[in-house]
Amino acid sequence: MSAAGRLGGVITVALIGAGSVEFTRNVVADLCSYEELRGDVRITLHDIDEERLTYAARAAESIVRRSGAGHTVEAHAERRAALAGADFVINEIQVGGYAATLRDFEIPKKYGVRQTIADTLGIGGIFRGLRTIPVMVGIGNDLHELSPDALLLNYANPMAMVPWGVYAGTPFARVVGVCHSVRDTHAFLARTVGEREEDVAFRTAGFNHQAFVLEFRSRRTGEDLYPRLRAIVEADPEGLGRRVRVEIFTRFGYFPTESSEHSSEYVPWFLRHDEEIDRYRILLDDYVYRSDENLADWERTKARLDAGEELDIQPTSELASEIIHSIATGTPREVYANVRNAGLIAGLPDDACVEVPCLVDKNGLQPTRIGTIPPQLLALHRTFVNVVELTVRAALEERRDLVYQAALLDPNTAATLTTRRIVEMCDELIEAHGDLMPEGIRRG
Repeated sequence: MSAAGRLGGVITVALIGAGSVEFTRNVVADLCSYEELRGDVRITLHDIDEERLTYAARAAESIVRRSGAGHTVEAHAERRAALAGADFVINEIQVGGYAATLRDFEIPKKYGVRQTIADTLGIGGIFRGLRTIPVMVGIGNDLHELSPDALLLNYANPMAMVPWGVYAGTPFARVVGVCHSVRDTHAFLARTVGEREEDVAFRTAGFNHQAFVLEFRSRRTGEDLYPRLRAIVEADPEGLGRRVRVEIFTRFGYFPTESSEHSSEYVPWFLRHDEEIDRYRILLDDYVYRSDENLADWERTKARLDAGEELDIQPTSELASEIIHSIATGTPREVYANVRNAGLIAGLPDDACVEVPCLVDKNGLQPTRIGTIPPQLLALHRTFVNVVELTVRAALEERRDLVYQAALLDPNTAATLTTRRIVEMCDELIEAHGDLMPEGIRRG
């Protein structure tokens, strides 16, 4: 995958869902920090919320101006105008926004289904996927027509579903998902065992939010660091031992990449039990609280811009920015990305969207073949991919029966409700989300 504008002209970077102003601000600050790209980036912004788009443009222009990077910024209310001629497209949409997120929590709660983040698997992940995939199919079709050589860098969850929906549902296949969870986990593990991250060799793979660290070794000595980690966990039963992800590590032998709140939603053993919620200190409805804080951040940013304040320039090393820099300049990096499996991980469907290490340089993203993984991890992945695959098919084929089947096979939902109640809950969610659902699913 290569950029059409690489090193010979202006690179166009489109941000879709640019009204996520803090995220847009981070990406623009990164792009402005690269000396090799000064004056060579055209940034096009799109959001369906006109007010948010206006503030995103003001924030981006402020950062470009203060950095002296010389980039150009354009805001487009029409998506196709922002996508036309793009070399890179960064997607950060949240279809239905805050109101849809609340429905994903409040309706299942009536039925007794507990959730924490609800954007990846579980009933919330299923319905976020059903809302998001049709919009992403539209973006994929637009890119096939307007910018067929662009690279679509997707941040929108559910990550294991969204790129799959694009490459299965459109002629456009140049899509990759990016997420911080692997990078953050590597940093946490190195810190926990008292090593510098650069002194540790990692190899991690699986699904986004359910990948596992397969190799955890000292670069200096070759020591396997897992025994050291196990000793630390055993010595701290009331600290580290009271985390869901540590319990999964203890039982399955490899450390998972997602937070304890998230991890509790992907398996049947925690959220239905009051004592387990207390034992593992699981914060229910966590994403609702985060969403409330995001709205408060948005209001604070608006107030600062309205007061004529300039925004701070704080590069954050966003993965999308690093990928753009590596392709545009030829600087090699290893990143973790979500790509079509095609045999990268044995035992999983070829069409599945898996998370693996990738080399990125002037030749684009080159995924690493992982091969065989431990059988207990493959078994966990199969329970994960069952829900993902059925949801993708439900969205693309617009079939309500596949929605039911995805929910019936979801571990946390199935551990909590009978088949009849699961179907009733799905029907209520479909009705509540209305036009955000694919038409065939609405009709039933």
